Amino acid sequence: MEIPLLRYQTLSLDQIQRSISFPLSFSDSKFPKQRSLFSGCSFYLNRPKWKNPFSRIRCCSYVEQQLKPRPRPIPAKFEVEEIKAPPLAQEEAQIAIPSSGICSQIEKLVLYKRYREALEMFEFLESKGGYEVGGSTYDALVSACISLRSIRGVKRVFGYMISNGFELDQYMRNRVLLMHVKCGMMIDARQLFGEMPERNSVSWNTIIGGLVDCGEFVEAFGLFLDMWEEICDGESRVFATMIRAAADAHCVFDEMPKKTTVGWNTIIAGYALHGYSDEALSMYYDMRDSGVPMDHFTFSMIIRICARLASLEHAKQAHAGLVRHGFGLDIVANTSLVDFYSKWGRIEDARHVFDQIPNKNVISWNALIAGYGNHGRGDEAVEMFEKMLEERMVPNHVTFLAVLSACSRSGLSERGWEIFESMSRDYKVKPRAMHYACMIELLGQEGNLDEAFALIRAAPFKPTANMWAALLTACRINENLELGKIAAKELYGMEPQKLSNYVVLLNIYNSCGKLKEATAVVQTLRRKGLRMLPACSWIEIKKQVHIFHSGDERHAQTREIYETVDDLMVKIRRRGYIRDEKHLLPDVDEHERISAYHSEKLAIAYGLISTSDGTPLQIVQGHRICPDCHSAIKLIAKVTEREIVVRDASRFHHFKNGSCSCGNYW
Repeated sequence: MEIPLLRYQTLSLDQIQRSISFPLSFSDSKFPKQRSLFSGCSFYLNRPKWKNPFSRIRCCSYVEQQLKPRPRPIPAKFEVEEIKAPPLAQEEAQIAIPSSGICSQIEKLVLYKRYREALEMFEFLESKGGYEVGGSTYDALVSACISLRSIRGVKRVFGYMISNGFELDQYMRNRVLLMHVKCGMMIDARQLFGEMPERNSVSWNTIIGGLVDCGEFVEAFGLFLDMWEEICDGESRVFATMIRAAADAHCVFDEMPKKTTVGWNTIIAGYALHGYSDEALSMYYDMRDSGVPMDHFTFSMIIRICARLASLEHAKQAHAGLVRHGFGLDIVANTSLVDFYSKWGRIEDARHVFDQIPNKNVISWNALIAGYGNHGRGDEAVEMFEKMLEERMVPNHVTFLAVLSACSRSGLSERGWEIFESMSRDYKVKPRAMHYACMIELLGQEGNLDEAFALIRAAPFKPTANMWAALLTACRINENLELGKIAAKELYGMEPQKLSNYVVLLNIYNSCGKLKEATAVVQTLRRKGLRMLPACSWIEIKKQVHIFHSGDERHAQTREIYETVDDLMVKIRRRGYIRDEKHLLPDVDEHERISAYHSEKLAIAYGLISTSDGTPLQIVQGHRICPDCHSAIKLIAKVTEREIVVRDASRFHHFKNGSCSCGNYW
């Protein structure tokens, strides 16, 4: 059964993570060696070059709409002047010469679509050497190369950029990438993409569209899924592209007299992309039964699908198949396993798999560091980060997000600030909004809300919703009404339809005794038509997922489950449990605050009666755990002598011996 994570979480598409990390490798002998453009952040993975079984599919170009040139004012008069460059003296040969006249003429020629003349004038400039060319001229030359589909022009323009030390910003990196894609230079484009120090949605959409247009559907699907890991954003245009690719590929697959490995992989990925994870898993078993050999892409996809289905048992089977088919040391598939085990409460298994990877890349390190952080083991996350640096791995912005998040969740203030300050100073990685959000959370955990607010205002960019949300959460924990109102007001403007923002403020009002203000928030919710969703929790027992809603009476063992909950409540009251009815859940029905049978309690009760004594329990839920259940589960873990792991919408909670790994901050 498909677990409806998307409905209950605010994270990216069912928490699909880098289980399919489709690598961008050019170290094989069949690819020419190329100079790295983005030095310092290059990373490569090994992959074979797949033959394309879908070469007869004609795809309309996706990248036509990508990254238009920066607009320029239209000149009143167009005149192309003859440029006569004086000869350079020997001692002046190494000095960059201003070339505003030539560059201006090139830009005018491109503006009037005289692309060939523009490139000819650039070749004149290039032949003289030593001329300084600005970003606007390079931008115009990129447009000329794209319009003429000139591979020769691409090589000359790009080569001149590199040889003259031109520093590319994010916009120009994307333009250079688009230029290579549009001119059919996909090997070079994939290398450029792999070496980019930072990627935004345009970067991903450009390379994915290029792969689809040349029939590389499997790799396009993999990169599409990877895009959610890095930027948590799937734009509608690239969605349309992937749906078209899946439909085209399925037609070809049905007509193939002999199904190939690549064909099966593409169809499985297509089902997964459309949300049909059960069907994708079924196709995997059909592929296995057909006798077609599986590769590391197959197992990577299945592990990702298991993550979506929250199926630990199926993932274990895929892990065994991975080893049995000779891919036990494959970096892509094993990184997928590290990511899966980390995200589903098996961090020790994740570390074991990680230690077996012979040639780890930055993605492997990021997965394990993030795993430790999500489990509240910040010291180990920082230790792995430092070990990564010792092994001369170059951290990227995802690495810093993982380690800063670990510091914030574990209260490692001093170390967190050291790492944050080192980003731009030592590694030339500019902090993004998510990095700032981690530091705001860190300040909030220490109760320094004024400093957190000051950090938001001092950010070198407009504060984002996740930064204000971090402050709002800190205000809820610290019951700071005034700052909470400021943060909530900002969030209402950015995310007027996001329910949790209103309910967090409602909780602040309730905890401060401001009942009139709390009533006003409820009225606002009703006026906007926003309805709190029913909470949902689930547990997997013997490969079967059991889903519970609060007050649920549909389970076959309902009577026994409710009796177990009642018995647990009696036991924990003897240990000092007092029910907390002040707070609402951030995204659940209001009636649930008077219910003693929240979904997580029912799931835990079923786990207790379905497993032997001492067996750890793992619960997954789509909402943030409420304070009352958090207090109750700490004591339930103590009286039952069980370790209970709850993965809610914000993090992992490890309950053991009456305490939780979150430190009561979530």
